Amino acid sequence: MKFKAKVLPLRTERVAVVLSHDDAAELGLLPGDRVKVTVDRRSFVAEVEIATEFVNPGEAGVCSFTAERCSIEERCEVEIVPFARPKSVEYIRKKLDGHRYERIEIGQIIKDISDGILSDIEMAAFILANEIVGMQDDEVQWMVEAMVENGERVSFDRGSVVDTHSIGGVPGNRYSMITVPTVAAAGLLIPKTASRAITSASGTADTMEVLADVNLSVDEIKEITERVGGVIAWNAAAGIAPADEQIIRVEYQLEISPKPHLMASLLAKKLGGGAKFIAIDIPIGRGAKIENIDLGRSFASSFMEIGRKLNLKVAATLSDGSQPLGNAIGPALEAREVLKAMEERKWGDLVEKSLGIAGILFEMTGVATNGYMHARKIFENGKTLEKFREIVAAQGGDENVRADDIPIGDKTYTLEAAKDGYVREIDVAVLNEIARTAGAPKDKGAGVYVHKKRGEVVKAGDPLLTIYAEKEWKLDNAIEVATAERPIVVSGMVLEVYGRRGV
Repeated sequence: MKFKAKVLPLRTERVAVVLSHDDAAELGLLPGDRVKVTVDRRSFVAEVEIATEFVNPGEAGVCSFTAERCSIEERCEVEIVPFARPKSVEYIRKKLDGHRYERIEIGQIIKDISDGILSDIEMAAFILANEIVGMQDDEVQWMVEAMVENGERVSFDRGSVVDTHSIGGVPGNRYSMITVPTVAAAGLLIPKTASRAITSASGTADTMEVLADVNLSVDEIKEITERVGGVIAWNAAAGIAPADEQIIRVEYQLEISPKPHLMASLLAKKLGGGAKFIAIDIPIGRGAKIENIDLGRSFASSFMEIGRKLNLKVAATLSDGSQPLGNAIGPALEAREVLKAMEERKWGDLVEKSLGIAGILFEMTGVATNGYMHARKIFENGKTLEKFREIVAAQGGDENVRADDIPIGDKTYTLEAAKDGYVREIDVAVLNEIARTAGAPKDKGAGVYVHKKRGEVVKAGDPLLTIYAEKEWKLDNAIEVATAERPIVVSGMVLEVYGRRGV
């Protein structure tokens, strides 16, 4: 059945067409059904939405995302026919019944996700099946291979190619912005593909974007890496493992991240990015994705074993995930803190972790036997900052930018300690919630600065955290969260008293 395309003034991140009730009935379609759409001999699969207004009989509505992705122009002719339910839905149901995937089955599921054939409901079933039933290491391996096969891939003709990635869950965990230039300054190639924030206030790509363009193609990633030694780019813009971005989008709505998906996501990005040596960070602590050390060790073991099957050399580290890394949370605040640490050779947990990860990569590749000390020397002599400025310039940023040049939100509120004591506990999940409520990561200048961290002594009236926002109403909402929750718990040395008698 043929229609005239109508581009609608809305945007959804999925491929869909909107039909009138009468036209949908004529084709025997219900909301969520799939159709094959043909435009100028090009075809794609889309979900069906049914509207009682906006489109007239004989029109097929498409949002701007679908129009751009599928090259559909206003009033062009499109042909629409029903599309059968894909075989991959049966494979998902098989997993829900408690069975294993075969290689061909997981491959078909990932291909259908990459091609936009599976609906959000079907992807949710896939995610829940793997959360409830789980996957064996070989199934995860096949998922990684399928993700890479169905996306862009970077390959290098020379040098030792390394990379690092964190499984996330910790505010301010942008250590790679120091690790990458340190590693590149030593002569290794490190094409760092980073994520945007999913549940945190800023992903590494969000923070780097304050300073430079992160929307790089595969060819740009390769060219810049070979020229200056490294990049920090957004993996989705490069088209590496596109199925992963679709899965993450639905996981975010479900607020779950199954272990098999987390491992496949990380390894697919690194394999697709051309890395051969990978250092993986696994933060452990209350409020982090991994809350106990035994589960962290299980992750580390699985990462190394699956990596071996993929011909990757993997090292995994367990790190402290019970409090923020550094003090800043939010894109601009984090970018300022990273630059200031490099400008002033300022020591702290952010630098310590960054150089520790760089040192692991040095030891894996044979650059140094004491990798940490080698990384520290590069940092202390200013080579890390010098290389970082080269990377920023190569990605279209201002290589002369200084930390104090970066603008942050001008709407602020400081939460103060109500009593003397010490910081006993920090709730990283609440800190993330406060920063996101303030506007991060969309508002680059929004976020939270933590003045006192666990174990530090405070006096009544000392600042505990400062909230930054670009809009007054977002600041007000963030203040409500900060005062209703207890992101930082201050205690005296005596926690409770039992058996006290009156005089």
